Amino acid sequence: MGMEYFGNKLKAVRKAKKMTQAEFAKILGVSSSIIAAYEQGKNFPSVSILIEICKTLGVSSDYLLGLSDEISIKLGGLSEEEAQAFLQLIGLFEENRSLSK
Repeated sequence: MGMEYFGNKLKAVRKAKKMTQAEFAKILGVSSSIIAAYEQGKNFPSVSILIEICKTLGVSSDYLLGLSDEISIKLGGLSEEEAQAFLQLIGLFEENRSLSK
């Protein structure tokens, strides 16, 4: 699993939580460009920032890092399977958008 994989999952979960990059960055105490770099697969967060990302989004680091496909966040009462499908769909839209640019 590469940096882009982490970035796609991070972006999908952030968007599912209805947070902008700016809002997310403010919560984490970093700049929006740092969040953009994570999501574009240009950089990985430090361990301390990764922990804060997981706490803020309510998701495991195993999920974001690709060690597990199980996601533990709750999205508006969706089952775990429905939430997983929803996040995969968001990821596909984002991947398609980046390919068409």
